[in-house]
Amino acid sequence: MVGLWASMLLAGAGVPQQAGASLQSPVQAGPEAVASAKADPALDVRLAEVVALLGGSGDPAAIFAPAFLAQVSAAQVTALAAQLRTANGPVTQVETTTPRSPWAASVRLGYRDAVADLQIVVDPSGAHQVTGLRIIGMTPRVATLGEIDAALAALPGTTGFTLVRLGEGPPVPVMARNADRVFAIGSEFKLVILAELVRSIVAGERRWTDTVMLDGTPLPGGSYAQLPAGAAVPLRELAERMIAVSDNSATDVLLRTLGRDRVEAMLPVVGIAKPAGMRPFLGTLDVFKLKGVEGGAIGRRWAVADEAGRRRLLAGEVARAPVSAIDGQMFAAGKPLQIETAEWFASPADMVRVMDWLRRHTESGPAAEARAILAKNPGVGAAAEGWRYLGYKGGSEPGVIAMTLLLQARDGGWHALSASWNDPAAAVDDGRFVGLIGRAVELAAKR
Repeated sequence: MVGLWASMLLAGAGVPQQAGASLQSPVQAGPEAVASAKADPALDVRLAEVVALLGGSGDPAAIFAPAFLAQVSAAQVTALAAQLRTANGPVTQVETTTPRSPWAASVRLGYRDAVADLQIVVDPSGAHQVTGLRIIGMTPRVATLGEIDAALAALPGTTGFTLVRLGEGPPVPVMARNADRVFAIGSEFKLVILAELVRSIVAGERRWTDTVMLDGTPLPGGSYAQLPAGAAVPLRELAERMIAVSDNSATDVLLRTLGRDRVEAMLPVVGIAKPAGMRPFLGTLDVFKLKGVEGGAIGRRWAVADEAGRRRLLAGEVARAPVSAIDGQMFAAGKPLQIETAEWFASPADMVRVMDWLRRHTESGPAAEARAILAKNPGVGAAAEGWRYLGYKGGSEPGVIAMTLLLQARDGGWHALSASWNDPAAAVDDGRFVGLIGRAVELAAKR
């Protein structure tokens, strides 16, 4: 996502971070600053114009700054606004406005069938045009968790969902459907790497401040892919980038540093019922090579190999394939690529157990820092406000989306929620899924 959030304008914002994505946070302010913030009248004027535009009237060229429109054209703005109305019905009213500063605000905008969580920023100088607009999520107007589950069940492909209570014993299901079914989970696999890092910190083997020296080994896209050999990066920074923005280069550096064998050993420890589905444990560059070299030829050989054969492929063809051989446009058409074989696999029940393991092992001491990392990107926008604590990791690619959340209620009780959607035949509707899960998180807070 770019600095102005223009590339995420009106569509896709709030979707779990995908491979290679980066996140620039909106204007941040502490609780006291937000409580005392008052919108400048110019912000109110521009917000009204944006609402009218989303409703079908107005001129984007007069509302948005030239730098914004250089990234998303006026025609694209109009088309995307129309898509939102088609999906969610007409705009009804602004439900709440929370100024974050005189020039920025969080807004809940009502549609007939959903509520949009918006962030808007205007230029404090000149004509006060809009420089940032982002939709964090669309929350469907459904009244019960049962309706959420029914909506998930009606989606094309296959979905699974579970909400559990956490305590001293195993997770206790509150609601579940296909909870034990194994799905491709995308970047959720990174939680297992975090768990191994937490284990090593609890054991005194590592510290968050330990640094990793980059050695020039090729990396997938991300913050560290272009850094020179010899650059030193703290483990804490790598872990935060891996979880908060799903940085693939940080992920592969951590996996190599911690050791594939150590991460694999954590699979049954954290509750993955069928760990063979994630052995050998793949890095992100490994998956890109399986899917993107020679039209996925290595991935097709991977699909029919046993575990020993897959390890030989990793050590041989996958390791030798240069990054330049990966088709950089392999996801451009939005078609699912080998999601039933060249992926990471776990069930929603597995993923709530992983979050529970992390909860249990980060209650105090140095490892508690992992909770701050998990809370950095809540994934569900304003729905997070109903909870004392919310930790999150998601994953997505064409045909795959998954979201897992660790939730602490205002009374101190703990829950976890996980959902997955796979469709090997077509891209899934990320926005629809995120909206449903965000609403589930909202409703669960009221139980």
